[in-house]
Amino acid sequence: MVALFVLGISLLIGVCGYKYFAGLGWTDSLLNASMILTGMGPVNQMTDESAKIFASLYAIYSGVAFLSISAVFFAPLAHRILHLFHAEDKE
Repeated sequence: MVALFVLGISLLIGVCGYKYFAGLGWTDSLLNASMILTGMGPVNQMTDESAKIFASLYAIYSGVAFLSISAVFFAPLAHRILHLFHAEDKE
């Protein structure tokens, strides 16, 4: 639930940023934010300086956020797999 919450907030930040700074419509803003957040890259070219700066900062944030969200999301699965193979911490 935490991972989905952080993902939703991150997507909302991206959509609002692209809408405000790049002047894109809601659908194009959602598309660009989704593509950047998942590491695919931007769809629309940014022409304004403020849009380029926002896109750069959002891309850096998205790279870190995507890896962090993935780690939080898959941690329980990895934990179960380790239990399945009886991996224990020996002291």
